[in-house]
Amino acid sequence: MSSQQGFRAPEVCRLVGISYRQLDYWARTDLLKPSLREAQGSGTQRQYSFTDVVQLRVVKRLLDAGMSLKKVRQAMDILRDRLDSDNPLSEVTLLSDGQTIYAANSDQDVVDLFRGGQGVFGIALGPVQEQLEGEILELLPERASMTAAEHATMEA
Repeated sequence: MSSQQGFRAPEVCRLVGISYRQLDYWARTDLLKPSLREAQGSGTQRQYSFTDVVQLRVVKRLLDAGMSLKKVRQAMDILRDRLDSDNPLSEVTLLSDGQTIYAANSDQDVVDLFRGGQGVFGIALGPVQEQLEGEILELLPERASMTAAEHATMEA
């Protein structure tokens, strides 16, 4: 498959899991236009690149996760402006809780798109537990033989 050949609308619909009407609406309303060729009158077909198809699948997954099309559209517009890119979804990792959409440019940079790019952070519990176990070994050597499960039992 040549990457320049692209994908026609029926193929995109099958790959993404959407109807032709959805795809047509998303293209006409600038949610995500085909990057290889737009339809120009009767008889021409849109041609989507692989990157377009990936982005469309991300949009579909956000919708499946409970995000409204309005919020997805707002997020796309924010990302286009912020990243100055026509393919913003190829440059970030998106996270969603069904209420908002977070964009992660790296594991250190995660922002809430709907709160003016307000930064958020996550804490991985595994490293915190390992660090704490190490500190317990240093500060309280008599408890060194106690496992994490025994600690949890004592607290209950």
